[in-house]
Amino acid sequence: MIHGKSVLAIIPARGGSKGIPGKNTIDVAGKPLIAWTIEAAKASKYIDRLILSSDDDQIINVAAQWGCESPFKRPDELSQDDTPGIAPVLHALSMVPIFDFIVLLQPTSPLRRTIDIDGCIERCITQQANCCVSVTQQDKSPFWMYYIAPDGLLEPVVPTHDQVAVRRQDLPVVYALNGAVYVACCEWLLATKSFLSKETIAYPMPKEYSVDIDSWMDLQLARLLLKVT
Repeated sequence: MIHGKSVLAIIPARGGSKGIPGKNTIDVAGKPLIAWTIEAAKASKYIDRLILSSDDDQIINVAAQWGCESPFKRPDELSQDDTPGIAPVLHALSMVPIFDFIVLLQPTSPLRRTIDIDGCIERCITQQANCCVSVTQQDKSPFWMYYIAPDGLLEPVVPTHDQVAVRRQDLPVVYALNGAVYVACCEWLLATKSFLSKETIAYPMPKEYSVDIDSWMDLQLARLLLKVT
């Protein structure tokens, strides 16, 4: 609880990963991947209840071993490759008593720290925002990114009047979602059905804690970083 507001945290973890089979329970530096997120969430000063949303019995059992409850089993229709990411969150909110704030913690961000979870919650509350999400600064500017047209010509992703290359130091600093922490007012989220809107504020995180495991290369990088931290 923070400033009298109750906080629910949800870890969404479906089975059937095709990129990395068994991804959510695969060993990462001596622990199942999902355990890193469970431990960080359980150490939070503000989270009142932590739950898992999963369709997979193995994930549910592993999560239970690490102290995360599963008050329901996610329906198969909400566990498909094309299921929108917000769908399991909205389903979870319909299955448990209402809280003031919801925290979404994806298990694919094992380097995310408790300080990042609590920092994002604090920023959302203290700035009286409806939503706050974690981001990380990007090395590659979209001003240096291009599409390749059918005729082979380069088309800038961000059109400008002057296409002459400029120094990196002169380009604006840009950030991208890192997938680590999403915080929102439950009532607002139920109405908007998205964490991203014109009202969403940012919580910047260091790049070294922002690895989002989506490929085998990401997995190896996370293993390496967790062994040296």
